[in-house]
Amino acid sequence: MPNDEEQLSSPEPAAAADGAVPAQRSGHGAKIALIAVLLALAAGAYATWLHYRDRVSSDDAQVDGHIAAIAPQIAGNVLEVLVTDNQEVKAGQALVRIDPRDFEARVNIAKAELARAESQLRAARAVVPWTDETTESGAAAASAQLADAGAELERARLGFEQASGSDLAYAEANVRVKQANDDRARADLARMKPLAEKAEISQLQYDSYVAAARVAESDLQAARERLASAQKDAAIRKAALDAAQSRVGQAKAGLEGSLANRKQVDIRSADAGTAAAAVEQARANLAAAELQLSYATIASPVDGVVTRKSVEAGQIVAPGQGLMTVIPLRGTWVTANFKETQLANVHPGQRAEIHVDMYGQSVQGRVDSVAGATGSRLSLLPPENATGNFVKVVQRIPVKILVEESGGFILRPGMNADVTIFTK
Repeated sequence: MPNDEEQLSSPEPAAAADGAVPAQRSGHGAKIALIAVLLALAAGAYATWLHYRDRVSSDDAQVDGHIAAIAPQIAGNVLEVLVTDNQEVKAGQALVRIDPRDFEARVNIAKAELARAESQLRAARAVVPWTDETTESGAAAASAQLADAGAELERARLGFEQASGSDLAYAEANVRVKQANDDRARADLARMKPLAEKAEISQLQYDSYVAAARVAESDLQAARERLASAQKDAAIRKAALDAAQSRVGQAKAGLEGSLANRKQVDIRSADAGTAAAAVEQARANLAAAELQLSYATIASPVDGVVTRKSVEAGQIVAPGQGLMTVIPLRGTWVTANFKETQLANVHPGQRAEIHVDMYGQSVQGRVDSVAGATGSRLSLLPPENATGNFVKVVQRIPVKILVEESGGFILRPGMNADVTIFTK
């Protein structure tokens, strides 16, 4: 018979064998649970990969817009400031008025200068035809006088030639003939006188010789007087010829002066051109003065909200001095800075989702463009990698996202946003 120790120890192996089955079962269940968890994680990771494989995201994004800096273009005293900070304004709405009196005076001066220049132009244009007509008539009269003087010179020349030629030669020949007749009559009388004294001829015959001698002497004296008259006439004709030549010279000088006066037409035409240029200059000065006057009222260039107003009535402002800023609340876009490793498949036209931090909601957008350089390259102090202290850092490139559907939200420049681009 077994002893008590054997009886007491014999049930222990059986109890140990009964407890091994539940332990094995619990270990098998843990393995199945671990496998299920791993499968769930793998499925979740695969689903996440499927979800994010065709999209890239960046939380480095801000709303941008065309911010309009308001500054005067002229110097002057501010009469009135018509807006306050954070006030909504429309394009063309007056913001600031500068004292316009100085510029109005300049406009009035420019108008007076223009009126004077136009008056001078009208006078210059009226002088041109008058000068043309007067100089043309003067030239015609001078030409006629020259023709008359030429004709008179020709007549004087013919008269002088006749007086100094045939008429004078005839008178000289007549004197010679009369001289010969006188000499013959004297000779005949000298021969007859002794005969008459001797009474060889009658007194009647002698008286006839005396009369013939007297007639011959008278004829000679008359011939000599006609010769002297012919010589005086030739001298007169010579003086007339010289006078005619002088008148021809005067007529030529008058014609040359008239032709020179014709150049006055060109001079007057040039004066009219100068007057016309003066009118254009006066008009330009008036336009410049009116433009300066228009700058006295500073208007908003866009619809937006007034921000950073720093001007007050009575203040003296200078050209280019910042007065305020107008922030447009329409037409804004988002600039998202993506890592360079994210942009391999990004191109304009792709759909984008913009999550606005202020509203906690998303709006729809579309990729407009990708910047041509990284943000660090466009910064004020771009990195210099040639110094030897180079650390490779992933760069970010700005991407412009246009807002297509704002959902009624107002996107103000500078607001933060998260951007997701769907590459497919």
